[in-house]
Amino acid sequence: MRALAWQDAPVVDALTVADLSDLLDLDPIPEFLLLGTGAGLRQPPRSFVRELEARGIGVEVMDSRAAARAWGVLRAEERWIVAALLPLL
Repeated sequence: MRALAWQDAPVVDALTVADLSDLLDLDPIPEFLLLGTGAGLRQPPRSFVRELEARGIGVEVMDSRAAARAWGVLRAEERWIVAALLPLL
């Protein structure tokens, strides 16, 4: 497990799979991505979700605080997940 600073994080509306390539190119692939969308819930582009689902990776979208809490619970259950948390601006 590791945490990396997300330099130049895009806005949710412009998010692409390429923005998360370091997270998603793991072996084995993660079960799903926890996407924290900042202070409020915002949906990523549908094309982003479809591309991840085509790779066998689910997408769970929530505000970043909720995503951080979910991360702790799911990792305690030893689930194989990744998270991308946008700032709370």
